[in-house]
Amino acid sequence: MARKRKRKSRRRLEGRKILELVPHYYIESGEDKPVTAARKHIRANGITPPALLVVKRNEHTTDRYFWAEKGLFGAQYVEENHFLFPSLRVIKPQVKVTTPSLSTSH
Repeated sequence: MARKRKRKSRRRLEGRKILELVPHYYIESGEDKPVTAARKHIRANGITPPALLVVKRNEHTTDRYFWAEKGLFGAQYVEENHFLFPSLRVIKPQVKVTTPSLSTSH
């Protein structure tokens, strides 16, 4: 029997598209916990918000964090609640607008 697919949240998909437009930084956590590695990288490089940090924990696992004016957040939370972040309100994904073609034949 076929399994029913989980419905994808439109709000989260929109948030994911917005986060794709933000600068990304890829780092390795090393000996630190992923969130600590992200904080150290932000401090050391003077990264200004908004930014997305992808921290590689080991060869299989990566954690994603969003650096905002308010602090460091999990990227999944930001995808779902992107409207709460003022720095993301200005960023809008390019939406393909399809205009219906009008036929002028009489």
